Amino acid sequence: MSRITESTMPFLDGETWYRITEPDRPVPGALPLVVLHGGPGMAHDYLRNLEAFADETGRTVVHSDQFGCGRSSHRPDAPADFWQPQLFVDEYRALVAHLGLGDHHVLGQSWGGMLGAEIGVRRPGGIASLSICNSPASMQLWVDGAAELRSRLPEDVQDALTRHEAAGTTEDPEYLAATQVFYERHVCRVVPMPADFVASEEQMEAEPTVYHTMNGPNEFHVIGSLRDWSVIDRLDQVDVPTLVVAGEHDEATPATWQPFVERIPGARQHVFPGASHCTHLEQPEEFRRVIGAFLAEHDAHPTD
Repeated sequence: MSRITESTMPFLDGETWYRITEPDRPVPGALPLVVLHGGPGMAHDYLRNLEAFADETGRTVVHSDQFGCGRSSHRPDAPADFWQPQLFVDEYRALVAHLGLGDHHVLGQSWGGMLGAEIGVRRPGGIASLSICNSPASMQLWVDGAAELRSRLPEDVQDALTRHEAAGTTEDPEYLAATQVFYERHVCRVVPMPADFVASEEQMEAEPTVYHTMNGPNEFHVIGSLRDWSVIDRLDQVDVPTLVVAGEHDEATPATWQPFVERIPGARQHVFPGASHCTHLEQPEEFRRVIGAFLAEHDAHPTD
């Protein structure tokens, strides 16, 4: 069985919580994997099943809760401009240094993939590969894709969404029920939602500062500070092997992630048939098989 350690590191005026899963049988050359969660502000729980990479591939897996959410320090009174991508790039760098990881892989899911791209364009060194999972290259593309998917919802669902957004009543039970229709089609097609996903969602709803400030009230009504975010014109600066994955029914539609494939030199893509945004929860074994093969391809290869 793998060994799990949980601890914190100092960051800014607070701390960042992290979880390390070490394999019982390490594989020589299998580099650590750093997992970046989404949201922003959706704690790591919904990605916890990726700890299976430890026993399956013989590598250490590092999860964390980004500053402002989960088990890390919260700052509900911080000004809106405090919550910027650079904050989380700095946190990633601090965590890698704190743990002394050396060469490692980075996997980001949703916002985590956006953050992975922000890290990649800065060329920090030490990254053996980058996996961008279910992520857009710009929020305008994300909003456009969400509008397209939303237009295919039943008319009564669309009407409820539009009416409550116009009225500012996005906490109304009718609105929340309508969003659930979208979520079950395009966010996670496992019904009822897996317990790990619910845990992340409940933590975000209990203290939604980061999510509401940077994103907005839900996945398709984006009115936060990330509204104008884009990494498209910087993607040619990524200089590490990159794999871009998404689900067939993903709220990250092909148009949102195609710039990663087109602009990152040598980037590859993989689409999981029948899956949506939380591919790793819907098709966990197949997701880990595809990602695991990519990681192994770019592991260190010690000589005999």
